[in-house]
Amino acid sequence: MRLLLTSAGIKNASIHKALVELLGKPIAESDALCIPTAAYGSSYSTPAGPWRFISGRSEQPMTELGWKSLGLLELTALPSMGSDRWVQWAREADALLVNGGDALYLCHWMRESGLAELLPSLHETVWVGFSAGSMVMTPRIGIDFVGWKPPAGGDEALGVVDFSIFPHVDHPDLPENTMAEAERWAGGLSNPAYAIDDETAIRVVDGSVDVVSEGHWKLFG
Repeated sequence: MRLLLTSAGIKNASIHKALVELLGKPIAESDALCIPTAAYGSSYSTPAGPWRFISGRSEQPMTELGWKSLGLLELTALPSMGSDRWVQWAREADALLVNGGDALYLCHWMRESGLAELLPSLHETVWVGFSAGSMVMTPRIGIDFVGWKPPAGGDEALGVVDFSIFPHVDHPDLPENTMAEAERWAGGLSNPAYAIDDETAIRVVDGSVDVVSEGHWKLFG
């Protein structure tokens, strides 16, 4: 699987270009599924949040990019459906567009639904996450970001990549998200960590990692 891990979606031309390169074809020729699940686990979310994401009216551009087709994959519904239906949908998608919200809630439902187990076989699929949709791929999110508490406790996520992510650095509506706070957060982890602002994304292809940015970011140890 190819990953484009963003703080706030496809916010600028550089991240847009990176997405097209990962797809290997224009967005207008690509099929996508959007996954709104993470929003339902966040104490800050309202019913309007998932709707804005799905309808392309959020401040995190993802679904409104002009996809050839766009569908909805709600993870909490999948266990009641049977994998004979939804697995084929996921395999046929060029991209999975993953909403922000609560990373551990998303992680829980990725495991419960079977999507986490399916990921390693989706070799050509592009995972496009923002905020929690990016953090879920990391080994740990850090205690600071724990909201919804998983049954087993802790702050462990899927560990698809070997680094953690502190999103929304220096966001005007999040005064606590400073680079100094990110450095303190990173000090509590046992793995490398990136702090990224909303103009930044991390691209991962076959284990190779690079940063795509028109803003600012920092890698901690």
